[in-house]
Amino acid sequence: MLQRSLIFGLLVAVLVVPTQPPAQAQSLRLDFDEITPESELSLDRGLDWLARNQGNEGNWGSNDLGLVGMGALAFLSAGHAPGRGKYGREVDKALEFVVSRAKPSGLLNISDGQRDMYNHGLATFVLGQAHGMTANRDRRLNRVLDGALKLIANVQCEDGGWDYKAHQQKNGHDLSLAVMQAKALRSAVDSGLEVPPEVIQLAIKSVRDHYACKGDRRLSEAEQMKLPGQFTYSRGGGGGTIAMAAAGVVCMQEFGEYEDWRIGKNMEVISAAVKELPKATERKGNMPFDAYTLYYVGQALYQVNGEPWQDCYPRLRDYLVAAQVQEDKTSANNGCWHDQGAKTHGHVGGREGQLYATSVACFILAIPNRYLPILQEGKIESFRQKAKAGK
Repeated sequence: MLQRSLIFGLLVAVLVVPTQPPAQAQSLRLDFDEITPESELSLDRGLDWLARNQGNEGNWGSNDLGLVGMGALAFLSAGHAPGRGKYGREVDKALEFVVSRAKPSGLLNISDGQRDMYNHGLATFVLGQAHGMTANRDRRLNRVLDGALKLIANVQCEDGGWDYKAHQQKNGHDLSLAVMQAKALRSAVDSGLEVPPEVIQLAIKSVRDHYACKGDRRLSEAEQMKLPGQFTYSRGGGGGTIAMAAAGVVCMQEFGEYEDWRIGKNMEVISAAVKELPKATERKGNMPFDAYTLYYVGQALYQVNGEPWQDCYPRLRDYLVAAQVQEDKTSANNGCWHDQGAKTHGHVGGREGQLYATSVACFILAIPNRYLPILQEGKIESFRQKAKAGK
């Protein structure tokens, strides 16, 4: 079994929400309007739907801690921190539901065991963001977050990936699991926590192993760089979806590998897919991609910035605005979106599908606000150096 030191702990520095976006973000705002009056109204309607449907327990009737975390993330991304803002109470309720159900092992999953590391990674990421947005730190949230991060390190497989179930084995399962943990680990760093560098270094290697070029995988790296390619679901090159292309980009960015040549290859795939989207013409709540794919596509575009962000983000934003369900204000569906890919990604559709899709849509519409700690950071050279120190 792979042994590694576990060094997690709170740092002295406290992150606060800045009043101005980073300089890089300001320069981008000169080229196009990231936020429109229509997108602001759409975001407000989406948050209102989430608040109306949350319920007293704070979980939208779901025992999927990942989905409950996504509901909290929607509010957080719009600047509603725990206990603060119009929806501060809703954030508190959702976080309480997650935190109070942490297992002694640190695991954040109370549903199907096959969803251990899906739900755990996503819930840990959200807790990390909440931690970074809270001036007066919640000690219980801190303890749960610390235990959740230790579990991610403890169950990392020997090849650097992760399995669906929370246990360590020789080989990880697929890239969709790695990206969940990548975001959780980066969230920890952005929120003032330390991560063992060897965990990051192993994870970077695992993600690169999921890249496949349009040719013989035995080609040298220099030869692969000349050919089209993308990140795939499995190491053998299977599952070359838009979701996995975006997930791989997000992993590389979260781990500080900004100059990795694979990022550009995958951004070509992502940008082409976004530009091929038809315009939304009916308010049926459909999304430009399934919610899972959209979640990572939006982040990949934002993190890489530049031309991909300027060319593609307005298309996603305007599609969501045009497709949002708008009915009478008394309607239960007014302000939501539906996830046409819910069953594909392990959910059952219905109200959980609405929760997932609406949370992701709100997150995408709120990205330009840059309230989340993970959206405020520029390049993190120290994170990359820590990872490389583990070689």
